[in-house]
Amino acid sequence: MVFLSVFLFYEPTATNYNSLFSPRTLYWGVQGNDVRTVQDKLLRWRYYDGSVDGVYGARTYRAVRKFQAKNGLTVDGIVGPSTAKALGMATTTTAAQTQGVNRKADEYLLARTIHGEARGEPYVGKVAVAAVVLNRTRSSSFPNTIAGVVYQPLAFTAVADGQINLTPNKDSIKAARDALNGWDPTYGCLYYWNPATATSKWIWSRKVTLKIGKHWFGI
Repeated sequence: MVFLSVFLFYEPTATNYNSLFSPRTLYWGVQGNDVRTVQDKLLRWRYYDGSVDGVYGARTYRAVRKFQAKNGLTVDGIVGPSTAKALGMATTTTAAQTQGVNRKADEYLLARTIHGEARGEPYVGKVAVAAVVLNRTRSSSFPNTIAGVVYQPLAFTAVADGQINLTPNKDSIKAARDALNGWDPTYGCLYYWNPATATSKWIWSRKVTLKIGKHWFGI
């Protein structure tokens, strides 16, 4: 794990994005009726003690984790297909529709991650941060989804301090797209950190392969 100290031509807000493209995978920060459904079920089953407001926040995240642990699911706080099925949430979305929706959802989550972690960095540094997230999804050492990587406990400072929920700017959205389209300025790196403010001793055991802006990238 790495502890970080930093953090289409339609630019949606978080609320607009999720109401237009309700992602099948639900995670911290998304909003919508599907989140209300999850909250309502978990409230009735006494896993959740918050308001049924359709906002996937800390209480919903903790409730989902409790539900997953109780039901032998992967405990990641993310409502993916397996957890949704265990919750009894059916979907009629076609495979083609799901692919398109997930691309939009992944792009926006990646843009939020970039904005929270690297909005003061040069553009190539923004793409590099996104590339690290994507490289992790392809590694057996990390979750295999963007949401799973981003919300892995203690992985990103922007999640811990709430900056993940800021609305990304055009550069962050464009950087997310470039990374999803295959640009990897890091050439396969799995970690990055700011050497001036990093607090994890473990991160210094990583091999540094390049430096972009204030971030060091390594494997």
